Amino acid sequence: MTKKCVRAIFPGSFDPITNGHLDVIERGMKLFDELIIAVGRSPVKNQLFTPEERVEMIDELIREKKMTNISVESFEGLTVGYATGKKADVILRGLRSLTDVQYEFQLAMTNRAVAGIETIFIMTSEQYGFTSSTLIREVASLGGDLSKLIPNNVYERIKKHLKE
Repeated sequence: MTKKCVRAIFPGSFDPITNGHLDVIERGMKLFDELIIAVGRSPVKNQLFTPEERVEMIDELIREKKMTNISVESFEGLTVGYATGKKADVILRGLRSLTDVQYEFQLAMTNRAVAGIETIFIMTSEQYGFTSSTLIREVASLGGDLSKLIPNNVYERIKKHLKE
């Protein structure tokens, strides 16, 4: 009997990537043979970094942490279309709160109905349950200390970006 290789995508804006995202990635990589971090291009969100900068920052983290079964790419369009094109078996999503559950439940049901792709949820560790990229951008713009909420390479880039 041959073992099936399970490919998952972890989509998000990752603007910027947070320690909460990393928590989900590190735990997710233990569940799947291959994990693709899919950096979405959102025309709606007020973005701090370009998709290319976000991919670069995440690539740095993957190399630093020696994560071998993970890749990072940017994509445009519907997540389910990207997942189908990558022949992904599942979509990985992190959950922080009951608000996330309600929204993510609707997305998961829609993705299964549209493309037959399943969604697997991982609860974020307690210390990251309040963290979001939106909150990080707001705290950064007001000069707050983010050193415990985001990876160091990302924090340094934010400080440099805000000086410009």
